[in-house]
Amino acid sequence: MAKNFHVTEDGFYGTFGGAFVPEILKPNIDALTACYVKVIESEAFQTEFRSLLRDYVGRPSPLYLSPSLSELCGCKIYLKREDLNHTGAHKINNAIGQILLARHMGKRRIIAETGAGQHGVATATVCALFGMECTIYMGAVDIERQRPNVEKMRLLGAKVIPATSGNQTLKDAVNEALRDWCSHPEETFYLLGSAVGPHPYPDLVARLQSIISEEVRQQLLEKEGTELPNYAIACVGGGSNAAGSFFHFLDEEKVKLVIAEASGHGVDTAETAATLTLGTEGVLHGSRSLVMQDEDGQVIEPYSISAGLDYPGVGPLHAELAQSGRASVITVTDDEALEAAYDLNRKEGILPAIESAHTLASLRKVKFQPTDIVVATLSGRGDKDIDTYLKHAVRFGYLSE
Repeated sequence: MAKNFHVTEDGFYGTFGGAFVPEILKPNIDALTACYVKVIESEAFQTEFRSLLRDYVGRPSPLYLSPSLSELCGCKIYLKREDLNHTGAHKINNAIGQILLARHMGKRRIIAETGAGQHGVATATVCALFGMECTIYMGAVDIERQRPNVEKMRLLGAKVIPATSGNQTLKDAVNEALRDWCSHPEETFYLLGSAVGPHPYPDLVARLQSIISEEVRQQLLEKEGTELPNYAIACVGGGSNAAGSFFHFLDEEKVKLVIAEASGHGVDTAETAATLTLGTEGVLHGSRSLVMQDEDGQVIEPYSISAGLDYPGVGPLHAELAQSGRASVITVTDDEALEAAYDLNRKEGILPAIESAHTLASLRKVKFQPTDIVVATLSGRGDKDIDTYLKHAVRFGYLSE
């Protein structure tokens, strides 16, 4: 019998998952767990959700056959263009769904964490749309390196609060958001952006992002006469775009799943975020998963040039996919990601987010067959990363001094 990679009733993927939360948050988690499946599977929710995805977000996002990547890899490489969504990334899919759920639960105050800023922008956007109070926590380092997104959030009416502990990146933003939630549990809805955290968030995010793989199946059938690619590839920090990209292929053994994770300066250095490669089992932010930690269980601060992949944990679904062998993991360094991004930009006029550039770089590390059909998710666009791209462009020969 094929292994089931979907969440169990008690919130686990194999040994990973669960809900390890302070007592003050347990009523919130219990209330969300009790209603989320019933609500999001209801006809009323799906009608409004899909209408907004179509008319507000601009879905379906295109499935684009990339000439340069197909030539490079010797097979058909399709890009799922989540970068063309309103707000510039896949994050808006989940934000729309969760804001509808928050409204159903009678919540009016929304908090969120963000790393690269795309989830923060998406959350601020839907809060503006629905007239809700919005507070975004973001690492102080990320605020500086993702300044365009910070200003977008503020223009949308969100309060952006810097996290100044630790590495001042995504992990620390999650910590601050959880502290806020503990202080204001009754009136607040935590609109979590990635497939991490206590159950039911990993499953909730995966279900809302599953529109990605749902569309891929339909689009491939039109273009190739089959719903199933040979490979589905996506980058993973926490794992929201990969959860959505893989969701409708989890039980399809023919489809090989490939996870690209950020190795920073290399897995053999102290400056890396390769959790699936280096992590050990532990609890982080309310979920049991793989965590970058020392022998005493203290979190090791991660590093990546990508703010969205700079996280010392990973979603429990992806931990299970990797440990079970259902997905293969490819590590990508900063320089490999940058080079892949510059190439796509110059050859096809598409500047990807640095997170997505890790996905592009991983394509160069897989030995494909000429008949293979590959779908790689381009999770976001690179406007927010323009300063980083300009900073390194001379070194790579893409700009002259």
